[in-house]
Amino acid sequence: MERKFTFETFSAFLGAALPSYKGDKELLYELSEAAFSSIPAISSQSPILSRFGYSPAHIIFYIVGEHTFYLATHPDKKESDLKGDEDYARFIASFALDKYYTNEHLSYSEGSLLSPYMPEVSTISLYLNFVLGTLRRFKKGDPKQTLFVDILSKGLTMAKCIVSLLVGGYETEAFSTWRTLHENECILLSLLSAGEKAVQSYIRHMHYALAFRGALPSKEETDATFLEIKEGMKAHGLKSKDMKRYIEYGWLYEVPNAAGEEGFKLNFRDGVEKAAGLHSYSRVYEMSSEIAHSSPLLIYSRKSYFTLIGIINLYESFFRLEKVFSSMYLGTAGEEEKRRYENLRHAYYGELIASYGRLKKRFSSLSKKEKKEGD
Repeated sequence: MERKFTFETFSAFLGAALPSYKGDKELLYELSEAAFSSIPAISSQSPILSRFGYSPAHIIFYIVGEHTFYLATHPDKKESDLKGDEDYARFIASFALDKYYTNEHLSYSEGSLLSPYMPEVSTISLYLNFVLGTLRRFKKGDPKQTLFVDILSKGLTMAKCIVSLLVGGYETEAFSTWRTLHENECILLSLLSAGEKAVQSYIRHMHYALAFRGALPSKEETDATFLEIKEGMKAHGLKSKDMKRYIEYGWLYEVPNAAGEEGFKLNFRDGVEKAAGLHSYSRVYEMSSEIAHSSPLLIYSRKSYFTLIGIINLYESFFRLEKVFSSMYLGTAGEEEKRRYENLRHAYYGELIASYGRLKKRFSSLSKKEKKEGD
């Protein structure tokens, strides 16, 4: 077979695509040539595969993976021993091409009702990529300093995950992931509105959770923490059976008016969700919980219904998180960064609103149709 590219071209590609690769590039070139020279035979033997073109880049990535894995699992082998070994080249090429064709062209698909190229998907994806990329500049990992950034980043990361699941056709999985995203946004909005005292209490209860899981450095610290937990429970008239709920939700006592609300409980729906002002999502959250716990609703779900309810709730959560991001970012960004974000918002926020409106109309039409068919 005619060479796909020269070693110089191959080496330049590898340097650009995988700059951290430290292996023998000449050996990798041999393995790649062995794979490319096998493609005509594979295509002639399989009418299905012959219909596909192929991506040299993806094949090279599979070869790098297989070769790296082989070296890691055969510590007695050195790259210098494998150079010029035609059997090894055929072995790696076989695995790489098998995985390439199966995973890239013949992979199992659930059949999505959404395409990544639809504005309803592509616009929110673009926005999420920009926002998550921007959040990288904020230091993370110390809740005493970066709690809001950490919660916001995790929420937006879950939003990106939900988009991927929806595009892949995994609408119920996307909807159950939205449940966690909703919990995340409710905690964030509750703390933002409550003030510093509630934030410090939330961080303290994170410490309590570590003690409960036996993750503190010493027995002395664990014992002292449990003593503090019991004193806090006593102050609120709680019993020993309430300990786990107090550890997880006791910080709500420091959220102004939360504990005084009618029906307040140390849980998500009657505590955190109410404190965030999002209790109207209670029924949707309950439905998502049923999905998450493998109820019949998961097994016999309606694809169109859960696709739409999943992406609509994603949009609504995203709008709230984007508002928090906008306030946080514009308060710290330089003038050039502000202009970039404002340009993005000017260009695409209107399309987000329009996309959301179209999705709501589709959901309304679907609901009316299902109701009519059920009559």
